[in-house]
Amino acid sequence: MSYNGNINGSIPPQLGNLKNLVTLNLRQCGIVGPIPSALGQLINLQSLILSGNQINGSIPLEIGYLRNLTYLSLSNNRIVGPIPSALGQLTSLQSLILWGNQINGSIPLEIGYLRNLTCLDLYNSRLVDSIPITLYQLTNLEILYLDNNQLQGSIPSCVGSLSKMQYLSLDSNLLKGPIPQEICNLANLTSLYLSQNKLTGSIPSCIGSLSKMQYLRLDSNLLKGPIPQEICNLANLTSLYLSQNKLTGSIPSCIGSLSKMQYSSLTSNLLKGPIPQEICDLANLTSLYLSQNKLTGSIPSCIGSLSKLQYLSLASNLLKGSIPKEIGKLFDLSNLNLSFNQLSGPIPILSATHLYIVDAGNGCQKIFPDPFEGNSDLSPYMCPTPVTKKANSSRIPYHFKIFLPIAIFFTISILGCLLFSRFKLKNNHVNVQPTKNVDLCSIWNYDGKIAYEDIVAATEDFDFRYCIGVGGYGSVYKAELSCGKVVALKKLHHLEAENPTFDRSFRNEIKFLSEIRHRNIVKLHGFCLHRRSMFLIYEYMEKGSLFCNLRDEVNAVEMDWTKRVEIIKGIAHALSYLHHDCCPPIVHRDMSSNNVLLNSSFEAFVADFGTARMLDLDSSYQTIIVGTCGYVAPELAYTMIVTEKCDVYSFGVVALEILMGKHPEEMLSWLSSPTSLVNMKLIDVLDNRLPLPTSQLVTQNLVHVATLAFACLNPQPKSRPTMKEVCEEFLSRHTSLGIPLRMISLLQLMNREMHIGGKTKTCGV
Repeated sequence: MSYNGNINGSIPPQLGNLKNLVTLNLRQCGIVGPIPSALGQLINLQSLILSGNQINGSIPLEIGYLRNLTYLSLSNNRIVGPIPSALGQLTSLQSLILWGNQINGSIPLEIGYLRNLTCLDLYNSRLVDSIPITLYQLTNLEILYLDNNQLQGSIPSCVGSLSKMQYLSLDSNLLKGPIPQEICNLANLTSLYLSQNKLTGSIPSCIGSLSKMQYLRLDSNLLKGPIPQEICNLANLTSLYLSQNKLTGSIPSCIGSLSKMQYSSLTSNLLKGPIPQEICDLANLTSLYLSQNKLTGSIPSCIGSLSKLQYLSLASNLLKGSIPKEIGKLFDLSNLNLSFNQLSGPIPILSATHLYIVDAGNGCQKIFPDPFEGNSDLSPYMCPTPVTKKANSSRIPYHFKIFLPIAIFFTISILGCLLFSRFKLKNNHVNVQPTKNVDLCSIWNYDGKIAYEDIVAATEDFDFRYCIGVGGYGSVYKAELSCGKVVALKKLHHLEAENPTFDRSFRNEIKFLSEIRHRNIVKLHGFCLHRRSMFLIYEYMEKGSLFCNLRDEVNAVEMDWTKRVEIIKGIAHALSYLHHDCCPPIVHRDMSSNNVLLNSSFEAFVADFGTARMLDLDSSYQTIIVGTCGYVAPELAYTMIVTEKCDVYSFGVVALEILMGKHPEEMLSWLSSPTSLVNMKLIDVLDNRLPLPTSQLVTQNLVHVATLAFACLNPQPKSRPTMKEVCEEFLSRHTSLGIPLRMISLLQLMNREMHIGGKTKTCGV
């Protein structure tokens, strides 16, 4: 029995009468209430899946009667109380998945009776006490997740008996003592996560024998001693996290043999000596963090050969000498920090990074944030004194420019939502008399002819009841024309209508924009230009703006993960069309969640395309900052030049907003310091009004979308993909995730680590 709908009730005890039932799958069905003890009567049941609901109460002891059960998933609910020892009677069980509940107490010793268990997932379950020694009787175990609990004591040495183990995660607990040598017996281990504990002692040198290891996380512990040379034997290693420990000695020169390495973080240790030249052999390296150590010597010039490098942090060391000019060859570099060293000499040209942003007015290269501060012997980088108001304004950090007015933006947007809600409550039908001189529905022929008087009549002289939103360019009204057509009227805040030159340009622009055809772009039907009033006539969208829907509790829940991914894809396709399929190309210039409208099926339609240009027809692309605060690309604070890459950045913000259910303003501020994202998981920022996805395909889609969103937010415009490339990525075949959703960090998404291929190995739902 499987049900994928919305039950919105409790599980009826009468299900216990279905004695021949083999599978009961009620995941994500809106179930509330406790698990009825009557389910213990389903003695033939082999698979019980109740994940992703709002089940409360404790796990009934009667589940222990289900001796044929091989798969049990109660994850992502509100279950309380301890794990009952009766589960030890389920000797046929292969997968036990209880993560994401409010379970407390300790792991029962009886778990050790489940000799057929291959997957045990107790992540984030508030478990206390020590890891029971009986757990290591589970010799068939391949996946063990005990992370994000409050487990104490040491890691039992008998862990070495779990010879089939592939994924072992004990992250974020209170574990103490050394890493047991016996962990090196796990020859099939591909992922070892021990970070954020209180582990002491040294890193076992025998860890180098784990030849299948891909992910090694030992960061945020109290580990001492040198980095063992044997770690260089991990030929398949792609990610190495050793930061925030007390490691001493030098960086092993043999590290250059780890040819598959993509991410390496050794920050906040006591490492000494030079940066080894061999580090330049890591051709696939995208992120290198060596800051806050005691490294000496110079920066190897060969570092310029690491063509895939995006993040380089060598800050707070004792490095001397000049900054090698070869760093300027790192065209993908988007974050550089060489601050607080003893570097000297001139600052090389780093035109490929976002740290230097060209001011088209005088050719000066402004640096923000400063990656060189704290190096007193570096030659100062002189910049001509700006003389224009525009240049003066560029002295203000872009975070200030972007985030300070954000409260004003949200106030206006929420007001728009309230107006829309009020209109829905007071939606009085208006009988409009037929026009005497012109067919009102001629706007459907795109000739732009509609009488001002007819618009006034349709909206009762723009009565407040018809206003459904207020934006930066005007107020929006819902109007039902006499022919029965419902349209949205945007009354523009502009007073140039009597200017003949503007009139002619405006009409030409409208003609061009009204010819645009795309399934994800709101149709512009025509316009009205009358005296000192201007109106644009658009297709009406029933659900209103994406902004309002994300802040409406009912609609936000109705927009499940699949709908949200499709919304993001729709926006991407619309922008790609404007950028690459229109002649001349159209830059939206105000991409935000307020300018994405949804129809009754939650399909996305981009609105207000070209509006900024229409109202600024005599200017060039170098103009005042346009766009909505919180969505504007950072380079606009310096260059004042609007390009397609500005839209790409705004798309990234909107994509994250859709995934998070709110504007990602805090996360945007973290992008200038990516190391702050190391311990932030993707599931920590996903909209918690929706249950986490249980489908592997949906999970892959979310991770793929999040990865693309971060790519679009690259501070360096040249490093952002084009919208055409984003759309091509959506059409490409996704690689399988190497780790489960809840273990994917935001930094891994920024570094595009989740594009690494490999078998998917997760417990399931």
